[in-house]
Amino acid sequence: MTLPVHLVPSLDGVEPDLVVTVDGDEAHHAVAVRRVRVGEQVVLTDGRGRTVRGDVTATGKRSLDVRAVEVTTTTAPRPELVVVQAIPKGDRGELAVEVLTEIGVARIVPWAATRCVAVWRGDRVAKGVARWRSTAREAAKQARRAHHPDVAELATTADVAAEVAGADLAVVLHEEAPTPLAALEVPADGRIVVVVGPEGGLDEVEVAACAGAGAVPCRLGTEVLRTSTAGVAAAAALLARSPRWGAAGLSRP
Repeated sequence: MTLPVHLVPSLDGVEPDLVVTVDGDEAHHAVAVRRVRVGEQVVLTDGRGRTVRGDVTATGKRSLDVRAVEVTTTTAPRPELVVVQAIPKGDRGELAVEVLTEIGVARIVPWAATRCVAVWRGDRVAKGVARWRSTAREAAKQARRAHHPDVAELATTADVAAEVAGADLAVVLHEEAPTPLAALEVPADGRIVVVVGPEGGLDEVEVAACAGAGAVPCRLGTEVLRTSTAGVAAAAALLARSPRWGAAGLSRP
């Protein structure tokens, strides 16, 4: 059984035998929900590649002291994978974020595409981004990730084009595209961007903006997937042909 993982703001400078204090909601969850007790072991991470395995030496209502036994620093897995996700309706956005995080996506960009049924305006923008970030944080802990994904601010189509322009490989999923995703060569390093449209599909302006910035319009297959699952399917297909999941061996994020 793997040890429970808890997130702390920073593990910089932590060495074996030093004590790290976890406080606030994270400690309350460990002590009150997980029932972590003195003498048990836990794993701490700062979400930026540093992890600590240690022994619990003290607990309080909203505090937890952990003596470091093993300190590990890992590099971020390559290639880096970014998914631009048009906002789905209901709670399907959180579902997409959860599974994208579990499979190792490095950055998730919520996108206000033209045909999105769900619309974030006013204070709904901050609330929506906060929900996605909370979902990513919890999914990253569940997946035992040392590097947690970044959830960006709400993007416009111009922002998406800028994401695409900086990629080593960029694809925009489109059910009418002539090129299958499986036909693309996946780089072993660098940055891959996948653009996922809304349930209503991409309009011509959006496809043109992505293609003009360097994205390849691609289709997954003959089936039409929901927006909340299309990105996950595309990301998994690309990762399976990269060194992260491919013949070069697994690289645990």
